[in-house]
Amino acid sequence: MPLRMPHRCTRRHVLTRGAAAVTAVAASPLLTSCQQQQGEDLTTLLAPAARPDAGAPSARALTLPPSVAGVAFPDTALAEAAFQLAGAESPPELFNHVMRTYVFGALAMQARGVTFDEELAFLGAVLHDLGLTERFTSAEQTFELDGADNAKAFLLEHNAPPDRAEVIWDAIAMHTTGWLAARKRPEVAIVSQGALLDVAGVGLEALDAAIVEEILEAFPRLAFKRSIVNTMIEHCKRKPQAVLLTQFAETGRRHLPSFNPPILEDLVLAAPFES
Repeated sequence: MPLRMPHRCTRRHVLTRGAAAVTAVAASPLLTSCQQQQGEDLTTLLAPAARPDAGAPSARALTLPPSVAGVAFPDTALAEAAFQLAGAESPPELFNHVMRTYVFGALAMQARGVTFDEELAFLGAVLHDLGLTERFTSAEQTFELDGADNAKAFLLEHNAPPDRAEVIWDAIAMHTTGWLAARKRPEVAIVSQGALLDVAGVGLEALDAAIVEEILEAFPRLAFKRSIVNTMIEHCKRKPQAVLLTQFAETGRRHLPSFNPPILEDLVLAAPFES
């Protein structure tokens, strides 16, 4: 489902979704959906969601299925270890998001006839939001860098070849910059594209409704919209310097009256030069 924006969508909101979103906006329901949500009640949308009865993430029994919606999951020890790590450290709604990211991204690549290394693509997708978990959130870095650094360290600890671990670092560090990730190898692009589809619905209209239903049945959304927006707000509160000039800063400005970090224009004009 496309991300419903409660206030008017500006050009900035569209641009922050990356090159793939920019080229798809005119032909997709994204802009219309944003405009239709102008009057939505933020209190209702962002109210904390009740946690699933499954309890803490680490208490859940996690089994990686062979496939979902025709997309096979890699049957390797490293993929299983990454799957278990993400499941143990992520709240259920975030864990389901990273799993959907792989499936959506794989389907998008398959539709274009693009081949990719399944293990690398899965590792990048399932670990791409480690930086949003309590264990792996630093006080000074963006969540993308927190996730990339910790995923790379995890892979090296599990004896992954350094060049493969570096691909995963790129995939996670770049996953919010679709225009950049799209120029890299498929295992990098797939994480950005899959995450963009799941978060903002860009490209969802190209998928058969039955396929989408199967994916959502396997990995339910669990109020993911409100959860991820509240996570953005929380990061702005906890480490405002880390979100400077990032997409999270836009959300912080909207919801936190005291949050007013400088924009690029401010930094340019404050540079210690005469002109």
